[in-house]
Amino acid sequence: MKAYADAYQPDRSLQGKLRRRVVRLVHRRPLAIAPERPMISFSFDDAPATAVHTGAQLLEARGARGTYFVCGGLAGQDVPMGRCAEAADYRKLAETGHEVACHTFSHLDCGQASADAADVEAARNTAEFARWGLPAPTTFAYPYGDVAAGPKRALGSRFSVLRALHPGLIELGVDLNQAPAVGIEGPDGEARARDWMGRALRARAWLILYTHDVRDAPSPWGCTPQSLTRLIDEALAAGFEIATVSDAARRLGVG
Repeated sequence: MKAYADAYQPDRSLQGKLRRRVVRLVHRRPLAIAPERPMISFSFDDAPATAVHTGAQLLEARGARGTYFVCGGLAGQDVPMGRCAEAADYRKLAETGHEVACHTFSHLDCGQASADAADVEAARNTAEFARWGLPAPTTFAYPYGDVAAGPKRALGSRFSVLRALHPGLIELGVDLNQAPAVGIEGPDGEARARDWMGRALRARAWLILYTHDVRDAPSPWGCTPQSLTRLIDEALAAGFEIATVSDAARRLGVG
């Protein structure tokens, strides 16, 4: 379903810039309990097959698990990051302890959608997960990282954590309805992730990393298996607790 990326145009108007600034201030749900130790979550958006297979294998080999933000409507479809996995692949992820979490069903942009449209998409995705035999998702990531006030309010009542794409750490007072995350993507993705890992260690904070595909020649939104391996190994060596997004949230009394 390559059309979803081809059709996307971020709102670069002055109104769009103001909306993005204002939405960070409304419908907030501040984290009430500070992490006691540094935590890190490895997450994969759109869940291409390479992330579901290679990414999961790399985590599992080290006793860790990841979070996969899945669009039910993209299962088995071709997207710019490669072919998305199938329902059976997502079931296997859940059976082996990974978190299958929620995107919108069709990769709807929550920054340019109504509250009702975003809520319907989340409900449809949850229903598709149930049809696949998966539990209801408890965490969510905004496709493209964008959200308007209406969808933020509507989806905030459905999920314990709603992840965006602006970089930052999750610590006391951070808005869980628009939680920050750092991308392992592009030529400097690994170095950027490593820098934020250092910040999380010093602050004893929770860091969410995200990528898309995991392959030797990744898309601009993905990373190589070698980069992911190094980051997982360095996180473990530094003393991070690696947790899925939902598990980390539960450790902080959220959900």
